[in-house]
Amino acid sequence: MLHPVEVQRVLETLTVIVDTREHPTASYKKRLAAMGVPTQRRKLDFGDYSAFVTLPDGTEYSLEKRVSIERKMGLDEICNCYCQSRNRFTKEFERAKNAGAKIYLLIENSTWEMVLDGDYRSKMNPSALTASLFAWLARYNCQIIFCKPHSTGTLVKEILYREMKERLETYE
Repeated sequence: MLHPVEVQRVLETLTVIVDTREHPTASYKKRLAAMGVPTQRRKLDFGDYSAFVTLPDGTEYSLEKRVSIERKMGLDEICNCYCQSRNRFTKEFERAKNAGAKIYLLIENSTWEMVLDGDYRSKMNPSALTASLFAWLARYNCQIIFCKPHSTGTLVKEILYREMKERLETYE
């Protein structure tokens, strides 16, 4: 088990892994800058973000098969995932489930009230969207977080930092 001082030192090496399919737009660059930690682009089996640290012995300890964050720009994008891209989206979450991973679904520009009121452009019925979101919570080790785009980078870093800290505190 790592000593609390070692845990803190190891957490200082936190690097966020960014999936290579994330497009390097202006908002992407702002998101990464808001994280305030180093980032590394590499292909993830599921999700858009994960993280790794360097242990005291110099080896890498990665969350990429354990914890991931899937980011969506808004309700229209998630509606598309549940309708036109459902097979691909389901396969991604099945890969996470089969790996025993926890996955956060971070949806920007959205709230539960917008979901329930149908406050989005997609023709997907609000009750169908609500059912799909809650089905994902029930089927997969998934948590849904709604946020504003300017908070995404900070939230990604905080989620991964806390998930890493929990694991390091019980690391054998």
